[in-house]
Amino acid sequence: MLRWLQMFRICSVQPCHMQRNQGAGFRYLHTAKMDLRENQIVENQHHPVMYQNVVVMRHSERIDNVEPLWISTATRPWDPPLTQPGRVLAFKTGQGIRKNLGFPIHQLFVSPFLRCVQTAAEIVIALSAVDDAGGSVSRDDISSDPSKVKVSIENGLCEMLNTIAIRINVAPKDGNFSFDIPQLETMFPNGTVDTNHVVMVHKELPKWEESVSEANVRYQETITNLADKYPTENLLLVTHGEGTQVALSSYTKDVVEHKVKYCGYVQLRRPIFKSDDSFIGGKFNLLTHIGQNGVNYISSQEL
Repeated sequence: MLRWLQMFRICSVQPCHMQRNQGAGFRYLHTAKMDLRENQIVENQHHPVMYQNVVVMRHSERIDNVEPLWISTATRPWDPPLTQPGRVLAFKTGQGIRKNLGFPIHQLFVSPFLRCVQTAAEIVIALSAVDDAGGSVSRDDISSDPSKVKVSIENGLCEMLNTIAIRINVAPKDGNFSFDIPQLETMFPNGTVDTNHVVMVHKELPKWEESVSEANVRYQETITNLADKYPTENLLLVTHGEGTQVALSSYTKDVVEHKVKYCGYVQLRRPIFKSDDSFIGGKFNLLTHIGQNGVNYISSQEL
């Protein structure tokens, strides 16, 4: 166990945060690798007090992949919205998460790109439903409780800003990508935007033409930091295909090929220990199997 247990020290707690999340909202203060002796103390004397779940999802169907002529009249051709079927898929995926995963989502973080925000908005409607236990009520008939899940936009989850992910003919000529965050927040159901002065992991967007390796480091840092910041909460991160693949490959050995469908998602889980007034997170394990939740991958061990 000592070879794989990577510990992070996470300290507590904002009373107002506890009230909002009924005791689940301990605030991250700092992280540090624990030495071998401290690992042994935790391993020998403590059992997990809970498990934290982190779901990392790709956005739903984007319009420019269905209607190629859309870009010819778009004012922001690099930031396409969802198709109507894409909205339906996102809502249905949210219903499936609520019904089948067996745990609540407390916090949702989302890329500022429009397709991700629209995906997240549909999912939040499904997750905050109060009269849809069976996951069968239509979107327009749902009553919601906005306290069930809180939403925040996170730059660290944004698309790779390079010509691999964004076609050169639609990218801003000056490389300047901009988002009106307050306007994007109006797309979420009333009362669901987190107003507790959430600080983004990445306060700035990456520079245009970031490398794939730089983007992958960014995605992994963002996933880890958000999980450490909210160790007693379950998170849903709505991002892009590359971000979802990073979540997959970071916790699976020797992945050589992978494909994530629209609204495909990876589920990670780790034990949370408590020592005095601190929470300590163990190593994440991948719970998503090959072909599950819209995710397919091949390990080099299978070739």
